[in-house]
Amino acid sequence: MVDLEKVSEELKNWEVKNAKDLQRVGEYINRSGIPIKIVYTPLDVKDLDYLKDLSFPGEYPFTRGVYPTMYRGRLWTIRQYAGFGTAEDTNKRYKYLISQGQTGLSVAFHLPTQCGYDSDHPMAFAEIGKVGVAIDSLKDMEILFDGINLGKITTSMTINSTCPQVLAMYFCVASSQGVPDNQVGGTVQNDILKEYVARGTYIYPPEPSMRLVGDVIEWCYKNAPRFNSISVSGYHMREAGCTAVQEAAFTLANGIAYIDHVVKRGIPVDNFAPRVSFFFAAQRDLFEEVAKFRAMRRMWAKIMKERFGAKNPRSMLLRFHVQTAGVTLTAQQPYVNLLRNTLEALAAVLGGAQSLHVNSFDEAYATPTEFAVTLSVRTQQIIAYESKVTATVDPLGGSYYVEWLTDQIEEKAMEYIHKIDDMGGAPQAIEKGFYQREIADAAYQYQKDVESKREIVVGVNEFVTGEEIPVTILKVDPEVRKRQIERLKKVKSERDNVKVKDALANLRRSAEKGENIIPATFEAIRAYATIGETSDVLREVFGEYRASTII
Repeated sequence: MVDLEKVSEELKNWEVKNAKDLQRVGEYINRSGIPIKIVYTPLDVKDLDYLKDLSFPGEYPFTRGVYPTMYRGRLWTIRQYAGFGTAEDTNKRYKYLISQGQTGLSVAFHLPTQCGYDSDHPMAFAEIGKVGVAIDSLKDMEILFDGINLGKITTSMTINSTCPQVLAMYFCVASSQGVPDNQVGGTVQNDILKEYVARGTYIYPPEPSMRLVGDVIEWCYKNAPRFNSISVSGYHMREAGCTAVQEAAFTLANGIAYIDHVVKRGIPVDNFAPRVSFFFAAQRDLFEEVAKFRAMRRMWAKIMKERFGAKNPRSMLLRFHVQTAGVTLTAQQPYVNLLRNTLEALAAVLGGAQSLHVNSFDEAYATPTEFAVTLSVRTQQIIAYESKVTATVDPLGGSYYVEWLTDQIEEKAMEYIHKIDDMGGAPQAIEKGFYQREIADAAYQYQKDVESKREIVVGVNEFVTGEEIPVTILKVDPEVRKRQIERLKKVKSERDNVKVKDALANLRRSAEKGENIIPATFEAIRAYATIGETSDVLREVFGEYRASTII
């Protein structure tokens, strides 16, 4: 038993003894605005109730991990995000990554696919295959997963506005391989709210967009019980400049909005919540990131149990994928990014991630090369097999600093959530520009800190060499555009266009009647209707969203 009075007395003596040194170093405040002390003691966690606030791994409130044995029982999924050029190009990259030990796939779609345009649309001209793979029709998806057994590997797909069409394509391919819907595993992002805040690949106004999110969740819980129907994403807001506390608050507030939307459809929370997943960033402040993940697990468990009345423990689990930060990568001294990536990946593992992507050192320049992504896979493998941090669950649990910081992040994130609730919820807060202003202010403050050298970035504002380091970058073949448009033209000429016309008309009727559009979307996709054609039908029904200026 710790004698807290004695600790308090000795702490005061220590502070007096070292007063000059303590005064010299001054105050430190982290990026979330939390003042950090020089030393933490049992006094900082004196109110901690182990069983109530922490408990054991796999036990409510899941602070220490969502599963009892965590990585001793099963490692996280090594899931490198990849996609460029045509489906053939990306298929080769997937097979290479699998051969190097990647255990899950993650699809990067090019911007036209994300925004509902076919490759032959004028808006797509300069973007075909540039920052993701070009997917126009089911034919592309068939090629993308050619020779890859969708019954044995899970796939995460970063897709939002056109999520219904991409979902249908993926399940059609799985079906053609003989894999029934209820055996397909994977994840679709399907998180439209953060698109209005940080990414911009929205198409429709918020209300019909939320309806489409709900359609996907409803279809998946009824037909694909192993598939994660949404990945509520803080990553992109963090990349836009928000702090760790803001990432936790805004992401969970969006999660609350999605749960509330589906529950209002009359679907019991425990029917679908076990397949709600999350996606977060890991940045360089290792202890803050670990504390953030631990705090969010506890927060989400409480939210689901106390706010939504969930009874199934699986509904309370914050299962999440982590990607190391893109915004921390530097073009200066690019090989130093390998060290940043390792630190961030370690934070994700120490924080208990279920899935992890490690960015490649060359991504400050372009889509990563094969050499660079191999090093990213190896980074995960070294952490998994050589570091031994997987030997015990939540190895930083019990640290005075980590437990104190976990409490601080939860407290400050809940303050944000209460503000968002007072505005009517996440959609209303976003419409009012609250998220956007908070993120812009945080990003501005960080830039000021870099320029004043309060925040040191190696190679950028300190330890600058001026030396140009040659880096081989991936260049997308200019012929990609021609090949992709030719395939699209061929698909349109060879398909049954009467069948396509009827399927698109049925999709329109379904959207107009307020029905779940997923069955009609499947019909259109099977007929080889394209992303652009199906999106245009929905544009005509729902309209397009134009963002207002946030001041």
